[in-house]
Amino acid sequence: MNGAAYTEEELLAVTMARLLGDSRHVAVGALSPLPATAALLARELAPGLRVTILGSRHHNPFTDGGRELFDCAAQGRIDTFFLSGVQIDGQANINLVGTGDYAKPTKRFPGSFGSAYLYSLVKTVILFKPEHTPRVLVPKVEFVSAAGVSPPNEYRPGGPRHLVTGRALFDFAAGRFVLRNVMPGQTVEEIVRETGFDFDAEVVGETPPPSATELTLLRGRVREAVADTYPRFAARAFGGR
Repeated sequence: MNGAAYTEEELLAVTMARLLGDSRHVAVGALSPLPATAALLARELAPGLRVTILGSRHHNPFTDGGRELFDCAAQGRIDTFFLSGVQIDGQANINLVGTGDYAKPTKRFPGSFGSAYLYSLVKTVILFKPEHTPRVLVPKVEFVSAAGVSPPNEYRPGGPRHLVTGRALFDFAAGRFVLRNVMPGQTVEEIVRETGFDFDAEVVGETPPPSATELTLLRGRVREAVADTYPRFAARAFGGR
C-alpha cells in the first residue's frame, strides 16, 4: 500500500482505464496483468467495449494466437494496445532486446515479438512502466525494438499516445512527451529529476485517485476476472482484502 486507501496497482489500472473511453476494441498482450486489469475495468464502466487478452481462457476469441491479433491490427480493428519496455526514451522508442553491445550484450531481455508491427498499426498505443527512474526512462534506448516515430513518408496509422508510470501520466504528440498529471504525492520537480529525457510541462495537474465506484469494481468483478489469468497478481494487487 502507498499510505492511501488504494494500492499503486489500483491507481495505475484506473489511470490507464480512463484513457480507453474512445476505444471499441482494446487488446492486451500476454504477461500483462496491469493493462488487463485496466481494460476489464473500462469494460465494466462501458459494457460495449470489446476486450481481448492473449493467454486468457475467457477473454481471448483468437484460436491462432498472435497471428490473428496481427491480422486484426492490420485491418484497423484494434483501437488500443499496451506496450512497455525495459528502456523507454524521449521519442517513445522502446527497448525489449538488451543493453550493451548487440553481439555481446550485458543483459538480454525477452525480445520484441510483434511490438514494432503493432506499434505502427494500432491507432492508440499506451506505454506503461510502473518504475519511473532515469534507469528506465533514458535519453536514448540502447536498442530500438519498436520506434515511437517514423519518417514523414512512411505509412503509419498508429503510434504512442500516452505513457503511464508510477509517478506520472504523459501524453505524446509531435515527437515529444508532455507531462499531463503527476501521481498523488509527486511534484513536477521530482518528475524532472527522475526522468532521463526532456519533456514539456505546461499545465500539469494531479492524477485523480480512484473513485468509490472504480474501487468497488476493481475489488469485485474485475479482480475475479483477472484472477482467472493472473491469480498471483490478483492476490497481491488489490486492496480491501
